[in-house]
Amino acid sequence: MNKLLINTGAVLLSSLIATSADAAVEANIGATSNYLWRGVTQTDDAVAVQGGIDYSHESGFYAGTWASNVDFGDDTSYEVDFYAGFTGNFTDDFGYDINYLYYAYPDADGSIDFSEVTAALSWKWLSVSYSHVVHAGDDVASEPLDNSDMGYAQANFSYPLSDTLSIGAHYGYSTGDVTTAWYNTDSYSDYSLALSKDTDLGTVSFTVSDTDLKNDDAKFLLGYSYSFTL
Repeated sequence: MNKLLINTGAVLLSSLIATSADAAVEANIGATSNYLWRGVTQTDDAVAVQGGIDYSHESGFYAGTWASNVDFGDDTSYEVDFYAGFTGNFTDDFGYDINYLYYAYPDADGSIDFSEVTAALSWKWLSVSYSHVVHAGDDVASEPLDNSDMGYAQANFSYPLSDTLSIGAHYGYSTGDVTTAWYNTDSYSDYSLALSKDTDLGTVSFTVSDTDLKNDDAKFLLGYSYSFTL
């Protein structure tokens, strides 16, 4: 199934590139001292190497794939994401984004892949969104819990301090049966502050992140990413 998704995505991407002159394809590579997803480490607090490819069209349509190593304490070693969406603007300052994201774990022992649909609104430096699981593997949560019951609401603020320096703040709220299965609580919050610096050699970021989960300490992350056009 994962191979089918990869091949289908590659064919779709090649077709779009070949038929549209108003499109762009970019790649990105990077590393982070800790891969956090909604405030929770995905690498057992270890370093992650990451990268992806993105296609975008002037109509607002975009699609891409992204990958990272992970460590869940079992044989699962990497994550591959596939996504597609549509973004646009109501006004110069007011925009929207609707997308579908599939999280794949090809070498996992169980069926833990899942997917979400997200709707987002943005205004100047502020964005808000809500995501909900629409498909999940049988091993994402055990009965009687619903393995597709998980929602995530978030608000993000990003403000440019200069042409190359920006500061950001984030708040997220997770809820549902999957949250209960993973963290033994029906809901939790995550929050972070980040400082990013653009350079000729890429973007460097420093982030402080925490959650209100029990026995979870604040985490300090150093990250680097570099994007280039293909």
